[in-house]
Amino acid sequence: MTRTALVIGGGIAGPVAAMALQRAGFDSLVCERSSRGANDLGTYLTISTNGLDALRAIDAHTAVVDAGFSTVATTMSTNSGTKLGRFSIGSPLTDGTLSQTIKRPDLHRALRDQALDRGVRFAFEKRLVTAVNTRHGVTASFSDGTEAHADILIGCDGLHSATRRAVDPRAPEPRYVGMVNFGGYTPHGACSPPTTEPGVWHMIFGRRAFFGYAIDPLGGTAWFANTPGPAIPKADRESNDLAHWRSLLAALSADDAGPMHELVCNGRLDVFADNTYDLASVPHWHSGSIVIIGDAAHAPSSISGQGASLALEDAVVLAKCLRDAEGPSAAFVEYERLRRPRVEAMVRQVTRGISNRVPGRLAYGQLPRFGRKRDRPTGSAGVDGAVVRFVRDSALRSIYSCFVTERSLGWTYNHHIDWDAVIL
Repeated sequence: MTRTALVIGGGIAGPVAAMALQRAGFDSLVCERSSRGANDLGTYLTISTNGLDALRAIDAHTAVVDAGFSTVATTMSTNSGTKLGRFSIGSPLTDGTLSQTIKRPDLHRALRDQALDRGVRFAFEKRLVTAVNTRHGVTASFSDGTEAHADILIGCDGLHSATRRAVDPRAPEPRYVGMVNFGGYTPHGACSPPTTEPGVWHMIFGRRAFFGYAIDPLGGTAWFANTPGPAIPKADRESNDLAHWRSLLAALSADDAGPMHELVCNGRLDVFADNTYDLASVPHWHSGSIVIIGDAAHAPSSISGQGASLALEDAVVLAKCLRDAEGPSAAFVEYERLRRPRVEAMVRQVTRGISNRVPGRLAYGQLPRFGRKRDRPTGSAGVDGAVVRFVRDSALRSIYSCFVTERSLGWTYNHHIDWDAVIL
């Protein structure tokens, strides 16, 4: 008898969970809150080799590779141009696949279309209200008044997960990490091309913000900016137009070495004033026949570059556990045992870099202000500013020489999932 699963969320983890469950003998229905033709919002992100390894375990990585571009390394530098280090974004997979940078909507489409091609069923405009364990599995209720029943329910519904609340009504909420995110793209020919290496993420600790950019095979440049400071209220996001946010970013990057100022002034904004959150530790990942994965269970902030890859790992490992364990309860316990140490270590690593301001406060000095009088961001200047920058650059060089190295980062990327290996 075929086992059934409801997968809540059709973004990144959901389609992959459904494809992996299909291999494990489940018939899944993916319930997505948006309409089928909705344009997903989002800028570029990187699926590192550990995430691609998880996709490869179920023969699903080539569609992502086809939609993205290879990204081999990350470089770090200060606003004055001082080089801090260069780090590979994981070793190539055995077939030569490298980490991929891809626009989020393209990633969603690639995974969703692949799942549909494999016969996975999707139901759109299905927003979960609650899920309840029953004697024979689980019943999900949706905002349109309908219900669905299955043997298990998997919550892939992100940071603000309704499934997490169904597992534990007292579960913690996401926390703001003190960073606001912007992202965009500058087409080839829109400005002087950066002289740096294509296929590499170039990261800059600017005077007032953290910037990153990567040149794609077409000669265009994907970029982002993380600006430390208080969360931007919803009313401010809605009342200010793109010109306002572009002007803010232009001011934040005006005094820094590198191409960021020109890229911002001549590019488009895809994501703006996006408050950044994480989810450090959720006490309960499962209850009865309900389980959560990805950002619903754990979420390093977006500056980690690992949120999507960890969710892909979760989806495949959970399917293996359901394949090998004696029933959902045992499978969920094993899944949590295997995954919790890794993902929470990732969140802690990123949190130390933000909450302790290493190198946050050290790198940025005075923070930009996003209140009513925020049009002119502040920054260190004069003799005191020069001293701050000298101390900061010296400390950053020490950090990236001694603590942030290829070896220290290796555990994040060198993670392999063998689909054929039995877990229990």
